[in-house]
Parts: sequence; C-alpha cells; structure tokens
Amino acid sequence: MKQPKKVYLIDTNIILRFLLGDHSELSPKATAFMSKVADGTIKAEILDVVTAECVYVMEKFYRIPREKISEKLSKILNFSGIINSSRSELLKALLKFETSNVDIVDCILAAMSSSSRVVVSFDKDMLKLKAVTETL
Repeated sequence: MKQPKKVYLIDTNIILRFLLGDHSELSPKATAFMSKVADGTIKAEILDVVTAECVYVMEKFYRIPREKISEKLSKILNFSGIINSSRSELLKALLKFETSNVDIVDCILAAMSSSSRVVVSFDKDMLKLKAVTETL
C-alpha cells in the first residue's frame, strides 16, 4: 500500500518569519520552506486558528494595516501547495476583515456560516458581516 504524501501544518511563526524577514537565521529557513509550498513541491495546510493568530500578531504587535495583512495572507492561501478545504472561506474572512473594523474570528465565523452552519452569537457585528445567524 502506498503511503500518503506528507502534509505540513504551518505554524504562525513560520508565516511571520516568511512575511516579515526579520530574523537572520529563521527567516531564510521559512522562506525556503514557503517557496516549496508556493510552487506546489510540498503540500501544506494553514489552520483557521493559525490564520487568526497571524492576524492578531501582525495587527497588534507589528501594527500592520488591515489591507496589508489581508493581502499578504490571501497571497499565501493561494500558494499552489496549500490544500485547505476551507480556503475560500478564509479568503472571504480576510476580505471581510480588510473592509470592516470587525475582529478576525468574527469574520471567519461569518465567512463559514451558511443555511446549514448557523452562527449563534450576541455580537451585533455578525449582522454587519451578513453572517447566517440565529438569535437565542
């Protein structure tokens, strides 16, 4: 039986070192790895929680503007080797994040909502995001 190909789960620190190029030892390693993901040589997944953490760190610690965060993370999510089953929802969430003043987690919830996946929240931002919601 053929062994399945390895899929890498990318951590926040790899993405940040790649995007920021701010560490003399780790950034080149992250760049080499992400280049292989970009061209599809290796397969990788970026979990929703990692996307959210990347947004928080870039926004709160590095003070990167929302539109730049959305642009950079969207570009990575479109790398050839990214195999996220929720890629389109994460891209929608990043667009919602870029064009609103709403928290990334709420944007992800809204982007993943549908008639069969209903958000339950007391947060009024869900209405702004056009999430499929139900009130209690």
